[in-house]
Amino acid sequence: MKMPSFRFKNLLPVSALCAIGLIFAASVSANDQRQEDENSDRPITVAVIGDWPYNKLLLDNAHLLINSVNADVNVSRLIHVGDIHAGSMPCTSADILPPIALSNPGYNQKIYFQFQQFNKPVVYTPGDNEWTDCQKSKQLQSGDPLKELAGVRSLFFAKPGLTLGKEAQVMSQAQYFNPAYPADAQFVENVMWKQGKVVFVTLNVPGSNNDTLPWAGAFANPTAQTQEVAERTSADFRWLEAAFDMAKKDHARAVVIGIQADMWDLSAITATTNELTNYTPIVQKLADLVEDFGGPVLLLNGDSHVYGSDQPLASQSSSTGSIHHTQSVPNLTRITVQGSTTAPSEWLRLTIEPRNSQPFSWENVAYCNDPKVTCQ
Repeated sequence: MKMPSFRFKNLLPVSALCAIGLIFAASVSANDQRQEDENSDRPITVAVIGDWPYNKLLLDNAHLLINSVNADVNVSRLIHVGDIHAGSMPCTSADILPPIALSNPGYNQKIYFQFQQFNKPVVYTPGDNEWTDCQKSKQLQSGDPLKELAGVRSLFFAKPGLTLGKEAQVMSQAQYFNPAYPADAQFVENVMWKQGKVVFVTLNVPGSNNDTLPWAGAFANPTAQTQEVAERTSADFRWLEAAFDMAKKDHARAVVIGIQADMWDLSAITATTNELTNYTPIVQKLADLVEDFGGPVLLLNGDSHVYGSDQPLASQSSSTGSIHHTQSVPNLTRITVQGSTTAPSEWLRLTIEPRNSQPFSWENVAYCNDPKVTCQ
């Protein structure tokens, strides 16, 4: 798909949030549009992973997953929904000089190298372990969240609008943002793309209650943290709206959303605490957009490490439906992908058949069957 050569910020200011999607759709060349229409009803197969590689053992055996995904000729793209190391591992502090004593410089570069071994385009959205949680004692207070996020962006998103792995063009919020909100340009990690009649979008929505658990120790900075959460969440709203605007304008048959956070993690709610409260505005926005779209929508997340699927908003009275106080939204399906430290070692093969009223089907693919190798 040919991408526009201009930046949205260079256009005349607009108030309509749908402008991003309209400009992007209008920029596709006639030949590309004909090819897209011809392929619009063909099944789309995507690999989805998260929480990988979670430790040195998994990093050393990264070829097992890479080879398994690469061998599947039907897989057109791989989506990684965040967390490239464990929540008990130090952060990389790649761009912090001098490095923090307990940090792990160079780890992210090793992950980047492994991402580049996939022969498919790789779309990655950051998780909390690689930036928001770096200030925690559990991660040895090994990094300032904002500096760690800057390091992730400078490495994994050095080429805005291009994927990792096999390079393919996507639409990055760093390139296409409403000029009325210039701060949105920093969110290079938020991307969208269209395959046939399906719109895909990723958003930086991390765990740790959307980065609202207070930063600790020397990294405590309530003012900076509040600003971070507000700017990112607002940008996420606008990017999600733009994706649904595109889907409606182009008569997409389905929408797929990738984030890290499990926004319905029941273990985060106890008799005295609720660490899901700061996802409520996001879920309410999502519910409104999915309801308005009317077609099937799939949300992919990691974070909880154990594979599962549900329709979290189908019933207001269900255990998940009652958390965020939305209307019933039966056309939203969610998949939590298997984490790499949870047996068996699997990646998710997602198939989308646009012609079907229920277009999503999936299966878990085991990638570690070698008895000589310990995979977890």
